[in-house]
Amino acid sequence: MTKSLLLGQTIHFDQSPFDVPVDAAASHNSQGGILLENGMITDVGTAASLRARHPDAVIKDYGDHLIVAGFVDAHVHYPQTGIIASWGKRLIDWLNTYTFPEEMRFADADYAAEISNRYLDLTRSHGVTTMASYGTIHPTSVTAFFEAAQKRGQRVVAGKTCMDRNAPDGLRDTAQRAYDESKALIEQWQGVDRISYAITPRFSPTSTAEQLAALGALWAEHPDCLMQTHLSEQTDEIEWVHSLFPNARDYLDTYEAYGLLGEKGMYGHAIHLEPRERDRLKEVGAGLVHCPTSNTFIGSGLFDLNGLMQAGHTIGLATDTGGGSSFSMLRTMAAAYEIAHLRHTSLHAAQLLWLATAGSAAAMHMGDKIGNLQVGLEADLVVLDLASTPDISQRSARANDIWESLFATIMMGDDRAIHDVWINGRNTPHT
Repeated sequence: MTKSLLLGQTIHFDQSPFDVPVDAAASHNSQGGILLENGMITDVGTAASLRARHPDAVIKDYGDHLIVAGFVDAHVHYPQTGIIASWGKRLIDWLNTYTFPEEMRFADADYAAEISNRYLDLTRSHGVTTMASYGTIHPTSVTAFFEAAQKRGQRVVAGKTCMDRNAPDGLRDTAQRAYDESKALIEQWQGVDRISYAITPRFSPTSTAEQLAALGALWAEHPDCLMQTHLSEQTDEIEWVHSLFPNARDYLDTYEAYGLLGEKGMYGHAIHLEPRERDRLKEVGAGLVHCPTSNTFIGSGLFDLNGLMQAGHTIGLATDTGGGSSFSMLRTMAAAYEIAHLRHTSLHAAQLLWLATAGSAAAMHMGDKIGNLQVGLEADLVVLDLASTPDISQRSARANDIWESLFATIMMGDDRAIHDVWINGRNTPHT
């Protein structure tokens, strides 16, 4: 098998820059390299040392471009690709006006395949190599997404979205159907190639207690699966949850009571958490997923990233397509910076990059597979042009170090900054 040696600037993480100073957490090599073999990273180091160790490798020299781990988007709705950036609604009205009518269309396997491929093409152009996506209630939506990812050799997570109330006719299943169809998809797809399944109740308001209990039982039967849902996104949503579950202690209790709280749970948004919720999420080691462009676009609130990080929570970053207004993880990092600033914290470029790579991988329990430039991890990489536009170029030219230069691309960059993408050790799209 051909060895590919990629040369350029490199950044990898030894620890989280939220836990230790940046200099201790991250390593930058201005003349570095990464060796890829059989879809894996098999060596890292300086360009000179790698050339000497691997004289038979095929060299791809990226010059001053920056090689980092592929971006990991920990919470998306690929079926909402076509309705991204829809105007003027808060969460519940947004679902009824835009989301639910579009999701109806995914009963059509051909349409699901079309949008799956469109979504994976768009996200690849933005350097996203792995994501955790919600499907619709239709098993066809999940099958189409997994098949599209499988053809590309891409590591993805997805699950059939389960809803048996407070949704239109045609978008409701039942407790039994949710269990049976999710189970069948797990048996077909979990662990196949680079595919993982996530049991997926949309959120408590669209599931009865019976459905939540059925999905909790399914998770107990398949503890290797992830579980993804939404939590405390908007204040009026929380009030709705209290009215639907009057005996629950809080929003999180509507999951906890039915076996849907655990270490492999991923809870999107988590903006308006009660003290008990914060404590329980930390106690079980669950993953929280910060969706900053969505939180501002739909008017949800300001996620307490600094406070939750200081308390020891596991936190990933996500676009929340299509509630989020961009497919770009660069834009998402910029929005995370802006929200943190509104909460009187200035995030370092290393922290933003870590959230979009190793942090999201950890929230998805994939830190041993993706999210960093380390020997033994899978070869999903992004090559960034740190001078991709005239405005970024002139700012980057004045940078005192790599972090200043990278920060300019984070704050002003778009798909033009994505010079190249490697997925599973290959840098050509496979649609």
